[in-house]
Order: sequence, then structure tokens, then C-alpha cells
Amino acid sequence: MTPSLTLVTGASSGIGKAFAERLAADGHDLILVGRRRERLEALAAALPDVRVRVVAVDLATDDGIDTVAELCAELPLTMLVNNAGVAHYMPLADLPAAKARELLTVKTVAPTMLTRAALPGMIERGTGILLTVAGMIAFAGPAPASLMPRRAVYAGTLAHAVAMSQTLHAELDGTGVTAHVVCPGVVATEFHEVQGMDLSAVPRMSAADVVTAALTGIRLGETVSAPGVEDYHLLEEVFRADLAAFGGQSPKLASRYQSG
Repeated sequence: MTPSLTLVTGASSGIGKAFAERLAADGHDLILVGRRRERLEALAAALPDVRVRVVAVDLATDDGIDTVAELCAELPLTMLVNNAGVAHYMPLADLPAAKARELLTVKTVAPTMLTRAALPGMIERGTGILLTVAGMIAFAGPAPASLMPRRAVYAGTLAHAVAMSQTLHAELDGTGVTAHVVCPGVVATEFHEVQGMDLSAVPRMSAADVVTAALTGIRLGETVSAPGVEDYHLLEEVFRADLAAFGGQSPKLASRYQSG
């Protein structure tokens, strides 16, 4: 039996590290991608029962994306975990151009290009799992200004991950390859701390629980998994409303726009 081979981005800490530990325990050989080589090597050394390759690159750069995309295309991956991320929580008017570009590149361009690179081989082999880590902020767009701190670009990247995964999952129907996205809420990692945000008083889910939810959701056939949402019908109602709005369109101008 061919060993499972999984590539995990953002593997040096938090959710990515938890994915690496869980998948190694399940017997997956790993390719660990991140910016901090010393952390990746320490993690690899702690996973002695599987083969682990460390790739220290920055997925905010074209060179970093191209390096990992080549691996995704060349190696017989059974699973790709797009987990790398940066926070940059701030209103768009306050978001420096360099940080906006970094956020879009890491959270949108990199997952797209890595997934694109991995797909042909997975389809040819007739098996593969494409998993992206997003977050419940993907569903927070309708929130009023009084309810949520503003982070338009960050929320947009997560919403992109949800819509892309749903659409890709449908595109791949019958191929043996599936696409999934996991949307946790606030998770107990250093993700917010690096931006100076103290969330120690906020109830937070563990990274290990996020991984459990993601892998279980895949087994349950969920395209979109929400680790902290007890009633999955809430998400199904969102999806039905999306499709109802999509199906309710017409080439005729809606009456509410005709008075102008």
C-alpha cells in the first residue's frame, strides 16, 4: 500500500502544527511548509515514525509559491492542507498596501496556485483531498459596524476560500478528489498575539479540536465544516439562501430599481 503523503502549509505553529502531529500519528508522511525553518525542523524531529520533509519558504512571495507549487505538481500528494495565514486585522482604509498584498497573496493566491498544481496528479490517480483553513469570519459580512471590528480584506479572503472550495468540490464530482474548507472561530494559537492582540480572556477552541473537526467533517462528507457550530442546519440554511438568491435572478430589472 502506498503511504499517504500530505503537504501542510503554515506548519510551524498553531493549527498547521496540530495538523502535522495528527496526520503523523495517523501514518502520513509529511511535507511541512513555513517561514521558520528552526521550528519546522524541531517539529520534524518530534515526528520520528514518518518521513518528513521541511520546506522553509515565504508564501507571500512568488518564489515561495512557485517552489511549493512545483512540489504539489511533482509529488504524489494524497492531501493538501492550505493553512498558512497572516492576520492584519484592520479596516481597509488603515491597511498598508504591503500588508494588503501580503494578506491577499498568502490567503488567496497561494492556496489557489497550490491547489491548481496538485489537482492534475490527484485526478490522474483518482484520489485526493484538498483542505483549506478559513474561519467563521467568512460569514460575518452582513454584521453591522457596532457588532464586529472591521477587517474587510481578511474577511474577504476567508469568504473566497469558502466559495472556491464549494465550487471546486462540485467541479471535481466523480473524480475521486474532494475539496473542503474548515471554518473555526477564535482558536488558541499565537496567530493573534503576533499582532499584539490579547485574547487570553476570550473562550477559544484548541488547534487540536479544529483538526479533529476538519478530518471528521471530511469523513462526514461536509464540504464546509464549522467546528464550533452545534446546529449544522444553520449552515445549510445559509447555503440554501445563497442558492435561492442565485436562482432568483432574471434578465429583467427588478421592480425596486425601476422607479429611478
